[in-house]
Amino acid sequence: MKIYRYPCPAADRKIVAIINRGTVFRKKEITAVTRILEDVKKNGDRALIKYTNRFDAPDLTAEAIGVTPKEFDEASKAVDRSFIRALNRAADQITEFHRQQVRRSWMASPRPGAVLGQLINPVEHAGVYVPGGSGGKTPLVSSVLMGIIPAKIAGVRHVSMVTPPMRNGMVSPYLLVAAKKVGADAVYKAGSAWAIAALAYGTETVAKVDVIVGPGNIYVTLAKKLVSGTVGIDMIAGPSEILVIADSGANPAFVAADLLSQAEHDALASAVLVTDSEKTAGDVLRAVESQLSVLDRKETAARALDKHGAIFVVEKLSTAIELANRISPEHLELQVNDPFDHIGGIRNAGAVFIGPYTPEPVGDYIAGPNHVLPTAGTARYSSALSVDHFLKRTSIIHYSRAAFRREANDIIRLAETEGLGAHANAVRVRLSSR
Repeated sequence: MKIYRYPCPAADRKIVAIINRGTVFRKKEITAVTRILEDVKKNGDRALIKYTNRFDAPDLTAEAIGVTPKEFDEASKAVDRSFIRALNRAADQITEFHRQQVRRSWMASPRPGAVLGQLINPVEHAGVYVPGGSGGKTPLVSSVLMGIIPAKIAGVRHVSMVTPPMRNGMVSPYLLVAAKKVGADAVYKAGSAWAIAALAYGTETVAKVDVIVGPGNIYVTLAKKLVSGTVGIDMIAGPSEILVIADSGANPAFVAADLLSQAEHDALASAVLVTDSEKTAGDVLRAVESQLSVLDRKETAARALDKHGAIFVVEKLSTAIELANRISPEHLELQVNDPFDHIGGIRNAGAVFIGPYTPEPVGDYIAGPNHVLPTAGTARYSSALSVDHFLKRTSIIHYSRAAFRREANDIIRLAETEGLGAHANAVRVRLSSR
């Protein structure tokens, strides 16, 4: 992890490399995932269980793909009270936040004789992908909450969850308890690209859905991209990233810990510090080196910091904000004095974490906002997973005869300008009628 003076040519090259590192799909990956999608589309459960046996649970049968009520009951007995307490708090707070996003159908009469409006309806069936997490050893419970809660608040009638089974053919009890807590209608033991294919096309066991959401590895992400259009998806998510803006008053240990919290995800993760203090830059670098040495995932974090980590020293905080907008990070932390004074300048970020006691994991697990966020610069034009991803908008238009006649000639003029005579005639024929 190097310190750069910004702006300078070396700093610009590093910034471009970080921005452009995004999700790049190689030809062999596209070929492999396309083959899997077509196989599941054609052969249904037979293909689904073939891949599941090969990569996850060698003895799982097609009849056991769906999680049974008995498995849910057994899961509830396998978790401890502290987990239930944490789960309940997270679910309640995530629900409370997402309820503020609910939209309502509306109609209005902006001109005499004209009624315009919009119908808001949920999709019928949504699919939520939940990564298995190291073969079930690190169950990603938060992904269950972040995917299913907004779907249920939107009013989706049926939510199916897919997640890779453990080697013994079971699903982590923590995932099952979380799924039941937030109202999953079905949970299926399938992962990777074949699970996405099952949701997109349907099989004998897994019902076809309308929208697929949730994070995953490169094969999940590529599969979602390839089925987009057949179904809706939330986003094409790339590797995790964090950008911290810190001034001379920031705690170096806090900043270092937050940078490492993202660097440990994988070698493509990005961790960036932007500061107006050379002393802070040096102190954070030393704190990173110290904390890195005791991390369980220190090799992964070290590779991420070496390839996609950087510290940029700027003249003033306004330049730091400009640089953050240029990079458009997934997670943006403001560890500066009077952080709320700088909110108005932020245009591009997946989520903003304000102050020294709001580390990124607060948002990952319990604060309330969704942690499925745009990455790799896509915060320039996209947003976090929300209730909106499960809603459809249908326009309503009604004209009285008087309103129609008042605007008819302008419609005809525009239609004829576009060379669409039948469009113009559909208006003209009504003008001549009694």
